[in-house]
Amino acid sequence: MTTKGLKDMLGRQGLTPVKEALAILLQELAILPLNQERLPLPAALDRVLANEICSPEDLPRHPRSTMDGFAVRAADTFGASQSMPCYLEIDGEVAMGQAPKGEVHKGKCFRIATGGLLPQGSDAVIMFEHTIPVDDRMIELIKSVGVGTNLIDRGDDIRKEHTALPKNHLLRPQDLGLLAGLGIGEVDVYQQPRVGILSTGDEIVPWSQSPPLGKIRDINGITLSALASRCGAQVTDYGIVSDTEEIFFAGVQQAANENDIVLFSGGSSVGMRDLGERVIEKLGNPGILVHGVALKPGKPIIIGLSNNTAIFGLPGHPVSAMVCFELFVAPALRLLSGIPASATPLKPSIRAKLDRNINSAAGRLDLVRVQLKQQGDNSFLAIPVLGKSGSISTLSRAHGYFFIDTQSQGIHKDTEVKVHLFQ
Repeated sequence: MTTKGLKDMLGRQGLTPVKEALAILLQELAILPLNQERLPLPAALDRVLANEICSPEDLPRHPRSTMDGFAVRAADTFGASQSMPCYLEIDGEVAMGQAPKGEVHKGKCFRIATGGLLPQGSDAVIMFEHTIPVDDRMIELIKSVGVGTNLIDRGDDIRKEHTALPKNHLLRPQDLGLLAGLGIGEVDVYQQPRVGILSTGDEIVPWSQSPPLGKIRDINGITLSALASRCGAQVTDYGIVSDTEEIFFAGVQQAANENDIVLFSGGSSVGMRDLGERVIEKLGNPGILVHGVALKPGKPIIIGLSNNTAIFGLPGHPVSAMVCFELFVAPALRLLSGIPASATPLKPSIRAKLDRNINSAAGRLDLVRVQLKQQGDNSFLAIPVLGKSGSISTLSRAHGYFFIDTQSQGIHKDTEVKVHLFQ
């Protein structure tokens, strides 16, 4: 919820719907410039192409066999069958890694292995399984083959000057393989977003310490760092920052000057110690975009922008912080990595039946954590993992989550839900 009198940049008060809040954020980030860098191919995994790549050559550059067998003239095999075989003379052999020596003439064939270059004069390959040796120089064919059978022709994989990979493509292992096959050793990619993370609160101590009475270990710092790293960001952990406004402002300001995104957890609940709101307003330009979304858990999130740095004030409770990261920070990181906002992320999911009734309040988006249990018929049961937003163990026990949309007041037992799987 917003504090009294506080309006977002569009003049609204109160809770903002999740989709609307995300649209406001992405609209602001979409106009920011993205820096590029050139990387050697092995270092480009999981990076986003800054430019379209066109093939510099045909792939393959020469027809190759896709089976072990004999390179033949297809016309020489027409009509061959088990009851009426035809016969060909073995006139040569294609050595792997070498150009074929000689040409396949009428009535003759070359022995060839998978991947071997197709010799001149041949236009098909017949598998060993469809031949019977007569002697060292002759084979019997018990099946005919058509032109192009069991071979990959020049340019069948990709033609010269055709698009190999489009701009804004996320480079996967198979994409690196394609580029390697084309002899492309370097690519232009967008730079990885830089993320600065701060944990706030005088009650927080480093997770490596044994907390004295009244203190708690910092859970969010390591969790958010891991989430950002998984999204391909370069992460800087600025540690624990005091609740004192001057110290807190200085820490956030430094992180904003050094990063593309700043995450601080705690301080986003409306109240006397709501430093997050005051700090983002003080940084300004344009300042707060959204404060409070119609979401459970995660309602008190603050989303702001200071110059070209997005600033997120995440709830202090670990579950709420992780949910807000999933719904807002991860899409922002994708956009700043070079992936267009219109590109739908491919997130693994599974259909499952709910094992109990779940209530919800209309007007807000509810995220429900679940465990999955496989049934005897290979279907899945979704068992809600209930707990408060401060209970990090609920996330560790959960296999995924599903949403209850804003129009619903709950979901009945045995309803099929789409469970988004944690990775």
